Amino acid sequence: MTEIVMQNLGRDFGDFTALADMNLTIGDGEFVALLGPSGCGKSTTMNMIAGMLEPTSGEIRFDGRRMNGVPMAKRGVGFVFQNYAIFTHMSVRENLAYGLKAQGVSRSEQARRVGDIAELLQLTPMLDRKAAGLSVNILQRLAIGRSAVVEPAIFLLDEPLSNVDAAFRATMRGELKSLQRQFRQTMVYVTHDQLEAMTMADRIAVMDHGKLLQVGTPLEVYNNPIDTFVARFIGAPGMNLLRGRVTGADTGTVIDLGAAGHSGPVTVAQGGEVWFGFRPELVQPDAAGPLAMQVSMIERIGARIILHLAAGDHIAKAVLDSETPVPAQGETFRFSVPQTEIRLFDAQTERAL
Repeated sequence: MTEIVMQNLGRDFGDFTALADMNLTIGDGEFVALLGPSGCGKSTTMNMIAGMLEPTSGEIRFDGRRMNGVPMAKRGVGFVFQNYAIFTHMSVRENLAYGLKAQGVSRSEQARRVGDIAELLQLTPMLDRKAAGLSVNILQRLAIGRSAVVEPAIFLLDEPLSNVDAAFRATMRGELKSLQRQFRQTMVYVTHDQLEAMTMADRIAVMDHGKLLQVGTPLEVYNNPIDTFVARFIGAPGMNLLRGRVTGADTGTVIDLGAAGHSGPVTVAQGGEVWFGFRPELVQPDAAGPLAMQVSMIERIGARIILHLAAGDHIAKAVLDSETPVPAQGETFRFSVPQTEIRLFDAQTERAL
């Protein structure tokens, strides 16, 4: 296992800054997901950890050893790309054994390790088949196995599941976590899919426009987003954000949300305009609730219902149990949100209050 430290890490491409002042420590054996939209700097970060790119500024250390200038081959990292780059003229067995042969591992040890990883990734029945003609799902599983079988101290995965079908993604999320626990590797996983990050990672590093915004456990980032970007990006659906104004009322300080009504009593240190945030899953139907919005669409998805809501300039979503009675489209839905679950953000800086 290896600790990775990134200190004031930056990378420029000409006049474009892909990453600026990245400070992040990934602990021994930790599974960290770099999460963000396309162009946020997450793949650039991973490529610098791997040694494929040199930092413009700052440094990377593995267990205290400075890695700047150290070639990829001497870093002890395994890398799985979005495009799996399998040797299609070789069999599955030969692909899995390729890195072990390059390391001079004995034939008996090769056979043992290849057998173990094939069993873990459900590749055993096809070990002697040529890789050419195999499905995308199997090829991606093979790519993961080929890197994992050499048991690198650091395992880097760059959106490895983005080209595969939904059912296979769900299966591989569990297998990748199992793989990481078995080998106790330090794993860095790049993804734009917050579900992958939430279900697999010990911690999530949320990035946008070349900056690290927030680092925390999945629940920390979900429950206490540092700003409105993280609030919207994390969750399916993301957090509802309604613009309102802090005002006084008979019951204390509330957020006036105009056409949508008002919040219950809130504690806030500033006046003026704020973003009033709440998770769609925490909406509570309430005939006497302070919030009211019109149902613009109803989505029924298995065990849950997603109500699309609108009031004036506000839009929001509510996620309810499928057995919950709901108004028809066009009717008014009245609801409340538990006071402890409300999150407020400054309207100007969009940072959490």
